[in-house]
Amino acid sequence: MATIRQRGDSYQIRVSCGYDTNGKQVEQSMTWKPDKKMTAKQIEKELNRQTVMFEEACMNGHIVATMKFEDFAHKWFEEYAELKMKPQTIRGYRSLEPRIYKAIGHLRMDKITPRHIQKFINDLHKDKCQNSQGKAGKTLSTKTIKLHISLVSCIFEYAIKMQMLQNNPCRNVTFPASDKKEVEIYTLDEVRQLMKLFDTEADYNFKYVVFFKLALYTGFRRGELLGLEWKDFDWERGIVSVKRTSQWTKEKGIYTDTPKTKTSFRSLKMPDIVIDLLKQYKEWQDNYKASLGTKWIETDRLFTQAEGKPMDPASPYKYYEEFCKRTGMRFVSPHKFRHLNASMLISQGVDVKTVQSCLGHTSPTTTLSIYTHAFQEVQAIATNAIAEAINF
Repeated sequence: MATIRQRGDSYQIRVSCGYDTNGKQVEQSMTWKPDKKMTAKQIEKELNRQTVMFEEACMNGHIVATMKFEDFAHKWFEEYAELKMKPQTIRGYRSLEPRIYKAIGHLRMDKITPRHIQKFINDLHKDKCQNSQGKAGKTLSTKTIKLHISLVSCIFEYAIKMQMLQNNPCRNVTFPASDKKEVEIYTLDEVRQLMKLFDTEADYNFKYVVFFKLALYTGFRRGELLGLEWKDFDWERGIVSVKRTSQWTKEKGIYTDTPKTKTSFRSLKMPDIVIDLLKQYKEWQDNYKASLGTKWIETDRLFTQAEGKPMDPASPYKYYEEFCKRTGMRFVSPHKFRHLNASMLISQGVDVKTVQSCLGHTSPTTTLSIYTHAFQEVQAIATNAIAEAINF
């Protein structure tokens, strides 16, 4: 049974929702404020309607969440994220908590409105990242802002699923204009220069040379390359399969995980030049293992530490940074090798579906959104070819 209490020009509706596991009565309340233009009779009618709706919501389990957002977020991490998500994803979400809790962590779940979320977005747009010296640097990117709101939205969706709320305030908010920039990658001439420099490295940094050449030819993610094992290669057919990734977190150290998505499980046909390179590397690794004898720790991994354990995910980046300083090669983040691979595929006329499959993207839409500029360039070339053919 609901109780109604008038407070000034508004009404508080309180409903009993039964008892919790400790035998304590659970009550939920809402406040309704009538329009100033409504007559007394209209107010009475609408108040009764609001009361009935609120009672039905409570009876059907749609109990208003009175918990503060930060408290419920901790429950979401414990009850959902830790059970359903990959450690790397959770680690990324954890890094977003401080800004979110500062903005809305103190607010009750049922009191957070789209206006609160929109203000949070606008404030994030004005916020600035801190550099290594702790000073304010560049403003947050649109992608980073969307990641914050994505986490907030996930938490609200969980509350809805648990029948604690009916609406997600993150819906229908407006984000700042995208600040997407063209991905900076090597030119074809720079790639050729890089290959020549790698050839001079082969005698003393062979495993890193193989790592980066394989990154260029396959477009595999760093974790996918580090997770490769020799049994993943079909030498007769020249095929390599992605079946696992190698990751790192502060809590777990280096660990093996499944690929990012279902479509990340994939197989790729390798060119003969890559097969020959890998066979040379296999022979080199076998000779190195023999020289260590019983000190070698067998993991079947291609890329390892000195004693055979899986390579630290930070090692390729550190090596490549030092390599560029030493050789004078323009430094481009190792992750851009994946973009370079995709761009070269597109420039050779490979269709979007095939590029998606090679990269392990969930859908062609993802591939198109990332490589729109590259596909547009190919389209322009094709259109010019038609014009030249007609006007020959």
